[in-house]
Amino acid sequence: MGDAAAGPRMSAVKPAAATAFWFRRISLQERRTFWGCFAGWALDAMDFMLFPLAIPALMATWSLSRVQAGELSSVTLVVSALGGWLAGVLCDRIGRVRTLQLTVLWFAVFTFLSGLAQNYGQFFACRALMGLGFGGEWAAGAVLMGETIRAEYRGRAVGTVQSGWAIGWGAATLLGTLCLTLLPQELAWRAMFMTGLLPALLVFYLRRRVQEPELYHQRSADGPAAASGFLKIFKPPLLRTTLLAALLSTGAQGGYYALTIWLPTFLKTERHLSVLDSGRYLAVIICGAFAGYLAGAHLSDRIGRRRLFYGFAAAAIVVVLVYTRSAIGNSAMLVLGFPLGFCASGYFSGVGPFLTELFPTAVRGSGQGFCYNFGRGIGALFPALVGTLGASLPLGTAIAVFAVGAYALMFVAALLLPETAGRELR
Repeated sequence: MGDAAAGPRMSAVKPAAATAFWFRRISLQERRTFWGCFAGWALDAMDFMLFPLAIPALMATWSLSRVQAGELSSVTLVVSALGGWLAGVLCDRIGRVRTLQLTVLWFAVFTFLSGLAQNYGQFFACRALMGLGFGGEWAAGAVLMGETIRAEYRGRAVGTVQSGWAIGWGAATLLGTLCLTLLPQELAWRAMFMTGLLPALLVFYLRRRVQEPELYHQRSADGPAAASGFLKIFKPPLLRTTLLAALLSTGAQGGYYALTIWLPTFLKTERHLSVLDSGRYLAVIICGAFAGYLAGAHLSDRIGRRRLFYGFAAAAIVVVLVYTRSAIGNSAMLVLGFPLGFCASGYFSGVGPFLTELFPTAVRGSGQGFCYNFGRGIGALFPALVGTLGASLPLGTAIAVFAVGAYALMFVAALLLPETAGRELR
């Protein structure tokens, strides 16, 4: 199980790590790595979350059905699973930092090209290719952070980087609202995607400031051994850990994507909100998500990774059902957006450190990249399934069915995996 995958577990996280001053106690290189990965994750989120905001405009421009819109989202996520697996293997072969640079550049270029697409087929191809970099960025960044940050701060550091997703989501919402308000609909979505080239500037920072972790240089596996790491994660004693971690990632991401991809459309078509009103509702959800990421980052060290998953999964099930199925007014829904964002996002703060601690250094990139992106690949089917079910049922009902099922799967998988909080990496 997981005990064979990493070094001995510490009995408890040091009390000194429990306060907000942890950032001052890490080294200069740890801080540089933190900011490089934080920016990468935020920009990754911005590029990806532009699409949900553009769905109504795209449907109008090319007369797309809900099923086709769901397919556009799902193809990005399915291909991102492949991108994450490949990036994980590259991490073990050419290094964490170099792989991170390649993935950031890749998703930025293809997001830009999405804005130049002239028809559904071209846009489909650009979103698919963008997925390779989108999936790879998380795999490279999470391993880099997990190996660079010391054990006593790993959970909150990696989890706080996860909060960059909310920053990127907020930037996408602001950008999308401005473009859709100020520009004609057929031009607005193009302008949104063309700004996606901006993350490429991050590569210059990564090249100058961020170094490979010492743990990577000191690993016992040499090049050929690392190259075969992808197969080692499917053999004892890692096989059980790999399968359960992949299921946990499936639940975590399936629920998130079933909910967030269709939220803008749900607010517009079923709650009949305008673009500006939808942006206000999404802003509350995003604030909740940001708070959830930060809370989850601290809780993953304080109460452990598994308890974090239990609590957030159960809470997310309740809030999603109330938000999508209850006959509540728009004012109540606005307030409820904060706990929705909080519960549907906070558990992600524990996923990165948890997967890092489950696998040994020689195959950490392969194991972490496979498990997280297997979950992303299967979870990618959820938006398309929601779109299909939403063609015959209310969209809120379709969202609830798949989101609740995904969170239940995450809960069960967490029950069957070992606790890893405070584990020293070797």
